[in-house]
Amino acid sequence: MTTTWIDEVFGVRKPVIAMLHLSALPGDPGYDSAAGISAIVNRARTELEALQGGGVDAVMISNEFSLPYLTKTEPITAITMARIIGELLPDISVPYGVNVLWDGRASIDLAVATGAQFVREIFTGVYASDFGLWDTNVGEVARHRARVGGAGVKLLFNIVPESAKYLADRDLASITRTTVFATAPDGICVSGATAGAPTDTDALRTVKSAAGDTPVFVNTGVKAENVAAQLSIADGAVVGTYFKKDGLFANAAEKSRVEELMGAAKEFRAQLA
Repeated sequence: MTTTWIDEVFGVRKPVIAMLHLSALPGDPGYDSAAGISAIVNRARTELEALQGGGVDAVMISNEFSLPYLTKTEPITAITMARIIGELLPDISVPYGVNVLWDGRASIDLAVATGAQFVREIFTGVYASDFGLWDTNVGEVARHRARVGGAGVKLLFNIVPESAKYLADRDLASITRTTVFATAPDGICVSGATAGAPTDTDALRTVKSAAGDTPVFVNTGVKAENVAAQLSIADGAVVGTYFKKDGLFANAAEKSRVEELMGAAKEFRAQLA
């Protein structure tokens, strides 16, 4: 079997990447300045323990509670995330990535600064979104990645962004094909409408069929009861909301829920051997 970058980074087939959602950061409307950054670090460390203890294959650290999101973040966001990740690094025992929502350049900068092996972002397309008109410049971002020494950072392109609609009148298969041909993503993510929302199975299958050798990740809505079905199509999964207490976005990750989903994922993967 041919070795892929997924094998090299994650060491398993069909990896499950757990989201580690950081609390609101300085500059965000929801930031708790009284509790300060130490409270963010403490919650993140507790959730990291639950995720790794529950058996996830990797973690991706994001500023998920920086709502409403910016498409070009303020410097304080990535700077604070770098401090938090620096404090967590001694405790991270699995491959890790980062995501500065919704800023591709900042995500790459953070990955280079912290040694993260992959990022996920919206790198291509123009969208009408809840955050305004959302434009991208993948050529500029690719050159920035090279300038800052990030050539080894794997880029996961989300081509079905949450809370947004592609402005061009193009079908998902053609978007996938041209994205792969013109921009050479390391992986493609397929999402539902919001964090935790189900990813349409037909959309996932369409992207997988059109992506050729480029790995495809199901990016939202993965649960213990559907992880086998989703991984039967996708090359990996990104999971956040399901791992949280009661499956609610605002809550912290809970080890028992992690174990439940990872048990189902590992049982499915065992059948592939």
